[in-house]
Amino acid sequence: MALEAARAEGRAMVVAAIKEEALPEIEQAADELHWISLGDLSKLIRIFRDAGVSQAVMAGRVQHVKIYSAIRPDWRLLKLLSALRRRNTDSLLGAVAQVLADEGVELLDSTLFLRPYLAQAGANGRRKPSSDDLADVEYGREVAAAVAGFDIGQSVAICERACVAVEAMEGTDAVILRAAELVNGRRLTIVKRAKPNQDMRFDVPVIGPTTIRKMQKANARTLAVEARKTLLIDREDLLREADAAGVAVWGFE
Repeated sequence: MALEAARAEGRAMVVAAIKEEALPEIEQAADELHWISLGDLSKLIRIFRDAGVSQAVMAGRVQHVKIYSAIRPDWRLLKLLSALRRRNTDSLLGAVAQVLADEGVELLDSTLFLRPYLAQAGANGRRKPSSDDLADVEYGREVAAAVAGFDIGQSVAICERACVAVEAMEGTDAVILRAAELVNGRRLTIVKRAKPNQDMRFDVPVIGPTTIRKMQKANARTLAVEARKTLLIDREDLLREADAAGVAVWGFE
């Protein structure tokens, strides 16, 4: 989506695509494409330098578990990792952003080309949460803020004002299914929010149609997200599936 939106503005885009995450279809949309692996920081810098890139945007997502399971760091990334006191998302990506800045590449807000896809306040689809759902949302906001503040995860599963599950590295979809196993069919509310001092250059909260499918399977009826800080990937498909499944997509301030 970001690539298509940038091209619609007439921007020529040099793309460094991560082999472990990007879809092959990206080759059809990029003006210039380079494939790299997760640990290829030196190669990334060389690509940008050779292409004369001075500004960059992170788009898409890298599963947090791949920090441990998939990264084979080159010498530059290995040096960066060894200097980190913590290896959470903010620390790692913030350090990468600083390395890019030192090389003359400014990392921009990752939603720069995606503002129309940000969640809006209130109901984003047809269904609105019930009063019980909203009570769970209010409690979930408090819990999610605390968890996000430690850069552990962004999502929590709430059932009748009790926190059932908290996201760590496994991702929101896995949390939904894990929570469903614990509540024995009772109604779930999922709350996802940005970090208290969210750096909009990276790790912005994201939901997509697969999230709705997992919620339907788990009998989760409300998905509450932080308005203007959460991206709705494939927004039209997401909201159409949410409406068909009776799932409320609710944006809170």
